[in-house]
Amino acid sequence: MDSTSLKALFTKPYGAPAPTEAQWRAAYTDDVHFQDPTQETHGLAAYLAAQEGLLRRCDDVYVTPGAIAIDGSTAFVEWEMGLKIKGIEFIYPGTTRLLFNAEGRIVDHRDYFDFVGPTFAPVPVLGGFVRWLYRRFVG
Repeated sequence: MDSTSLKALFTKPYGAPAPTEAQWRAAYTDDVHFQDPTQETHGLAAYLAAQEGLLRRCDDVYVTPGAIAIDGSTAFVEWEMGLKIKGIEFIYPGTTRLLFNAEGRIVDHRDYFDFVGPTFAPVPVLGGFVRWLYRRFVG
């Protein structure tokens, strides 16, 4: 897999369809491991279910890739994801680390992003508490 293929896989404008099951199957192995801050799955069927679940929960989703680095069987993709849910837009900047098998298909996909801040900061009262926690323990 090259940077052009990864850019295409990590590009989904608002209003555009997500990759098809055939596109996912061409890029990922049947035993792919996926992990992000909210879930961990094993196997392509579970990965596809997780992607479909995200799309069902949201009014719309976009993903825009940034920098892409590939070194041997490892790739990193910087991205920004936007989720529209009940009229509120949540923006998540993140990075994905991908591991490829000998055929160039993805065997391990790990997303790194801050889920808590962008999710709860816009919520009245709770957002103030989250910002306070970040200042107290992170900042």
